[in-house]
Amino acid sequence: MKVTVVGAGNVGATCADVLATREIANEIVLVDIKEGFAEGKALDIWQKSPIIGYDSRTVGVTGDYSRTADSEVVVITSGLPRKPGMSRDDLISTNAGIVKSVTEQVVKYSPNAIIIVVSNPLDVMTYQAHLTSGLPREKVFGMAGILDTARYRAFLAEALNVSPKDIQAVLMGGHGDTMVPLPRYTTVGGIPVTELIGKAELDAIVQRTAVGGGELVKLMGTSAWYAPGAAAAQMVEAIVRDQRRVFPVCIKLEGEYGIDGVYLGAPVILGKNGIERVIELQLNDEEKQLLETSRGHVKEVMEALDNMTQTA
Repeated sequence: MKVTVVGAGNVGATCADVLATREIANEIVLVDIKEGFAEGKALDIWQKSPIIGYDSRTVGVTGDYSRTADSEVVVITSGLPRKPGMSRDDLISTNAGIVKSVTEQVVKYSPNAIIIVVSNPLDVMTYQAHLTSGLPREKVFGMAGILDTARYRAFLAEALNVSPKDIQAVLMGGHGDTMVPLPRYTTVGGIPVTELIGKAELDAIVQRTAVGGGELVKLMGTSAWYAPGAAAAQMVEAIVRDQRRVFPVCIKLEGEYGIDGVYLGAPVILGKNGIERVIELQLNDEEKQLLETSRGHVKEVMEALDNMTQTA
């Protein structure tokens, strides 16, 4: 079992570290364009194995995709991180080119791989990878919903002074400001969250979640990495171990929720074949309107990418 992580920056290295520590694959290949960078990160992770106690082998390479051949799953984290004052949409031109190039190399050497996209702006980078790979939507999707729900659950756990383990939640829509919260589907130990917290406090938590990435950029001067890297690793684990976990992921909707051809976060069953099934929730009118707003935003960014491609 081989898993490849493209991009040895903070998110990619964290993903590789979690994959190794949890022994999710026999071999984890870390790839980067910066000479020696992936090799160093992989060696550091491998040298930690006797301390923590795991035997997953981590290997780093500089731009040599032949070393990634026959990977079961490939996680793409490549691209520029967000800087203060920079929106995700500002990244589109540069990162689309990077993701396109990386995806071409990935499918060349691992044509049967399942591809998980982490690069920002997430929804449109998933679109770019899907276009480039030519693979079905079940095998090319983005990591966003797990990260967003993790932030949401962490904030709720803090507000309620309970374990985050007991909080389950679903969020939909685009990654970021147009995220669609679904408090009706949020529970704490099986108890609806609305029975444990007031509407005003819950709304504030939802809003903080929507701008959660921006909050971290302001604090650190760059994008988050621990939670995004771990979220991507959790998706890999669900696939490699055929866990059939129910997760929100970014996928091309094909009629679900009355939306066609737009990449949005939606709950799915994740297993050995990638996305085994898209789960269609019965949204109320308010939730449908929020999802439509999110759809419109993502569609605009997709069209921007299309226009760049046509004029290139």
